[in-house]
Amino acid sequence: ESKTFCVQTNMAKSGILVIVSALVVLAVCGVFAEEKEYVLTLDHTNLTETVAKHNFIVLEFYAPWCGHCKNLAPEYEKAASELSSHDPPIVLAKYDASDEANRELSKQYEIQGFPTIKILRDGGKKVQEYNGPREAAGIVSYLKKQVGPASAEIKSKEDATNLIDEKIIFVVGIFPDPSGEKFENYLTLAEKLRGEVDFAHTVDAKHLPRGGPVNKPTLRLLKPFDELFVDFEDFEVDAMEKFISESSIPIVTIFDNDPNNHPYVNKFFEGTNAKALLFVNFSSDFDAFKSKYNDVAVLYKGDGVSFLLGDVEAGQGAFEYFGLKPEQAPVIIIMDTEEQKYVKDHVEPDAVAAYLKDYKDGKLKPHVKSQPIPEVNDEPVKVVVRDTLHDMVYNSGKNVLLEFYAPWCGHCKSLAPILDEVAVSFESDPDVLIAKLDATANDLPKGDFDVQGFPTMYFRSASGNLSQYNGERTKEAIIEFIENNRDKPAQSDSAKVDSAKDEL
Repeated sequence: ESKTFCVQTNMAKSGILVIVSALVVLAVCGVFAEEKEYVLTLDHTNLTETVAKHNFIVLEFYAPWCGHCKNLAPEYEKAASELSSHDPPIVLAKYDASDEANRELSKQYEIQGFPTIKILRDGGKKVQEYNGPREAAGIVSYLKKQVGPASAEIKSKEDATNLIDEKIIFVVGIFPDPSGEKFENYLTLAEKLRGEVDFAHTVDAKHLPRGGPVNKPTLRLLKPFDELFVDFEDFEVDAMEKFISESSIPIVTIFDNDPNNHPYVNKFFEGTNAKALLFVNFSSDFDAFKSKYNDVAVLYKGDGVSFLLGDVEAGQGAFEYFGLKPEQAPVIIIMDTEEQKYVKDHVEPDAVAAYLKDYKDGKLKPHVKSQPIPEVNDEPVKVVVRDTLHDMVYNSGKNVLLEFYAPWCGHCKSLAPILDEVAVSFESDPDVLIAKLDATANDLPKGDFDVQGFPTMYFRSASGNLSQYNGERTKEAIIEFIENNRDKPAQSDSAKVDSAKDEL
């Protein structure tokens, strides 16, 4: 048996040697040459130079550890491969914005998260956000539109059919004479908004699928909801942009699990109006509320309020944000432009109009989200909630270091034992308080605290001086900061008397 094994082993070795030799030959001949990568990899040494050479280049800012970036990578590469044969070729590139050496240039592009994709034109002089799909076919289709004219010309009904997608917002400039200031302003607008809206122009409105004939320059917005089209005749760029923004939101935005509605939900939340959000169970209450809510929205159209009708099932994130529970539905929430919130739960269909009127008349009391006040608060780092913020921080008479954190934040979890040590070191000092507040579960008073990320720490001295802590997250650095910025306790009256006696 051992001899048989040895023979088989030698034969196997010979076979492996033959295969290895063949692979070497094939590799030398180029059969197994590395597959070409079509996405350019840039860094701080060549980013500016490369961008300057291109009239049109697409740049993804990514981080190697980012899950969304990893999902995008094969789609982005596939799109780059296909677009490399476009006439002219469309170049896609990527830039590791998390690399310390690359961060300085990333700041110039105002990168807030990953992945972020920018379209750079004219050697980088014009920077446009990429707002398109994240899968290969969608990326290719979107970028082909971006590289052509900002506004395509419609010369026939067939052109209109091929260009206009009935399911999205589409803007058409109607110009019996496509020249002059109004036409130039229109082209300026199309170039400015080409990443957000599709544009076309025509000399004759009869080519278009909706709307009647016109005999003067007209901006026609086609949409898949409400009145289906709306015309506008003010060709000042700012006025047209405002018109498109306001007309692109339905009278009532539907928030459910239908992906066709998601772009309008995004526009709703990005808008600058006050927002009314009504959440109901679509399976049982949709019909009862839809008509009456639409009537209210029509009544307040143009009066600074936008309206959304949401399904409780789809709106779980909104319920968490506002500190509400699904069983409170039907619930209406109004959020004003100062981010004050007004809430009425278990609302009846006929009560919606009255609630909006009370809001407009200034009769409603703001709703403030707060966690319950802890029954026991005996850990070294004290828990602050919205309802105890004034007593524990503003009116405590103490020097307070307050951490704003999120339960899911890894950096906050790393900081927690350090803050515990800081708090323990001040346990015998009645004039210093170390505390924390869950900023995802409590509303913050407007104006004092600017919390853009987690953890964020603020220090409020006993006399009310407020400053943000941006130092090292070590026990020693934090203690030093507190000692340097705290107010020393004033001498008590009895201490002053004793001191006077000593002097005598």
